[in-house]
Amino acid sequence: MLKCFDTSYRDKVKRLLNVMLPIIGTQMAIIGMNFFDASMSGQAGDIDLAGAAIGGNIWMPVQTCVSGILMAAMPLVANLLGANEREKISVVVRHGLLLALAFSVLVLAGGVAFLPHFLQGMGLEPAVYNVALWYMVGIGIGVIPFFLITPLRSLIDTLGYTHLTMKIYMLALPVNALLNYVLIFGKLGMPRLGGIGAGVATGITFWLLLLLYAYIVTRLEPFKQFAVLGIVKPQPGWLKDYLRLGVPMGVSIFMETSIFGVVALFVAKFGTEVIAAHQAALNFSSLIYMFPLSFSLALTIVVGVEYGAKNYEGARDYTKLGLELSLAIAMVYIALELIFRQYIALIYTSNAEVIELVKHFLIYAIMWQAGDAVAAPIQGILRGYKDVKATFWAGMLAYWGICLPLGLLLDYKFNQGAFAYWRSLDLGVLSSAVILSLRLVCLQKRMK
Repeated sequence: MLKCFDTSYRDKVKRLLNVMLPIIGTQMAIIGMNFFDASMSGQAGDIDLAGAAIGGNIWMPVQTCVSGILMAAMPLVANLLGANEREKISVVVRHGLLLALAFSVLVLAGGVAFLPHFLQGMGLEPAVYNVALWYMVGIGIGVIPFFLITPLRSLIDTLGYTHLTMKIYMLALPVNALLNYVLIFGKLGMPRLGGIGAGVATGITFWLLLLLYAYIVTRLEPFKQFAVLGIVKPQPGWLKDYLRLGVPMGVSIFMETSIFGVVALFVAKFGTEVIAAHQAALNFSSLIYMFPLSFSLALTIVVGVEYGAKNYEGARDYTKLGLELSLAIAMVYIALELIFRQYIALIYTSNAEVIELVKHFLIYAIMWQAGDAVAAPIQGILRGYKDVKATFWAGMLAYWGICLPLGLLLDYKFNQGAFAYWRSLDLGVLSSAVILSLRLVCLQKRMK
């Protein structure tokens, strides 16, 4: 019998899509905020785009690392649901919120102490330095709410209400775009802040999101029954479990996202136009990444629940299904991106030289997007299995053992310029996909 006519198969497809499609909508809204930051900053000028890009490239690995640690709530809650131990869920989320506050303080203190010196060491043009620094100050407004949101979102998503999270972020997206418009271009009596305004707008948006989440988890069922916003006495056992999963998750995400930040530092020496083109192509690639990332988050939930219930065959079925769908969707958006590269570049800039650079960078982006269509879902699957160390070591080897050394070699030895790093990123992502695939095969062979 063909799989599409099998009732069990159709039910699994339906369940996975019910979880994943709203996550795609959520990620579209989140990345849409970054998209508006970059595109609207670009319309304000190449200096504003470059400065906001530098600031964004510094903020991205920091926020993804900490968020990755805090996202340990997702597999923990999923496993508790599968094991029918719902009474422990509130303890998990409360410890996540406690850790979120602690990490917020550390990030803010680190920014005050090191950020100006770090930016000075990059050798940026004074105007670009100013935009990058104050863009980060604007982002800093929203550091605390941004991290507090993560455990709350993990609870809502894992309980199966991903459509609610989607509605929250879809509501926040136009608010963020409006704030960008007002603050970047100086409308409604506000000063014209250029790229700096994008950071301030994003920081304000994070506070609005936190207020929405706080209302939902305290006023609406089935969330308020868990009383997650109550006082929690730190319990070493729960903190250990949270960090045991969260730290490898966060660091593995950091390994991947930070390499893009490091690449941006090396690309900066090639001038403002190259920085602008690099950021434009990278920003659009981040928009595309919402698809494999959504599969990753959805598979963590469904595989985690099946694994918690010790239904290993069901976990394998979702693994295969998730990878099939991810690759099928990737073939579609890769083809469209290849065809419409010119129009994509025009979204960000009208500078002819920058447009040509963006088109070339997107060719390399397409190559690593194929690898992400495999690597990202497998990362989510392994997290559902609580196998988080594998993603850490895969990221370490692929991005820091292969990607960065190769990029430096192609740049300084073979004089391939900014393209050297994009070529090395292709190999890094593809290497990660291969390593993670091998790990998944080995893990599933041991499960009975």
